Amino acid sequence: MVSGLKSWAEKGRILAFDETRKVTFANVGRLFASLEPGPALDTLDDLFSDLLKGVRAYPIKFPGTAFHGALQSRKKLEAIFRGKLAEKKFKNKDCETGGDLMDGLMKIEDGGGNKLSDEEVIDNIVSLIVAGYESTSLASMWAIYYLAKSPQVLSKLREENLALSEEKNGEFITSDDVSALKYTSKVVEETIRMANIAAFVFRSAVTDVEYQGYIFPKGWKVIPWIRYAHTNPENFDDTMTFNPDRWNDPAKPGTFQVFGGGPRICAGNMLARIQLAILIHHLTVSYKWELVNPDAEIVYLSHPKPSDKVEVIFSRI
Repeated sequence: MVSGLKSWAEKGRILAFDETRKVTFANVGRLFASLEPGPALDTLDDLFSDLLKGVRAYPIKFPGTAFHGALQSRKKLEAIFRGKLAEKKFKNKDCETGGDLMDGLMKIEDGGGNKLSDEEVIDNIVSLIVAGYESTSLASMWAIYYLAKSPQVLSKLREENLALSEEKNGEFITSDDVSALKYTSKVVEETIRMANIAAFVFRSAVTDVEYQGYIFPKGWKVIPWIRYAHTNPENFDDTMTFNPDRWNDPAKPGTFQVFGGGPRICAGNMLARIQLAILIHHLTVSYKWELVNPDAEIVYLSHPKPSDKVEVIFSRI
């Protein structure tokens, strides 16, 4: 992340949508399968981008459709990770070393001592990257956007993070340090509330459900519109204002569902939060930026983002 931000400053003018994707995927590649930046990681990035385009597409398995392209990309991804898995097994038949997610999935056992099959390991890797990649990169892009428009918030962030940076004296921050950044944590929550990366979720009514005088029969498909809950004045005051201080008090139960909830909560929710906090730390300590098009129109498909991809002028402080 530090090297990524340094490269942004060298470029001077960037599209935050594109650059946060690159940084996020480089982190995910290393954490999940010890993949280093280079042509192989770039190929994976392209394949995951094509896969994500088909996530909400109509399921038509016909060449040229987004859904068909996503299926083809997934097959290629599975083949690449199958090769990576075989490489790990060859280098370490007992799987006693290694610290990435794939190593962990290879070692994990259930109560009966059974391990995951190769296909289950690969399926988990692909699924978890999908869960953590898009949400993390988009949240990072929106943080850059909202902080550029909120100088008072940025000033308070700098004060908190500069204090920690001086205390660390050049060392990288840890997860414990991130937990201690109270105002930064509020900014993270407010960013993902405003960003509404997952606009809605899909659910099935397991029994007849009554809501405001209407009946949803058992078996019907229901789409809760999460974005509405986060911008409903009954749930949050002055909903369209970026205000981290609203998190001095917790949200009302059931009103803050940025990553869904319950057993089907997005698997990438904590990855997104911690990476966003680390990005904010290094951004506020060492860099300054301004929006080129502060009034850019917002587009909402496939995920919400400013039409200019958040073009910014970026430099060191």
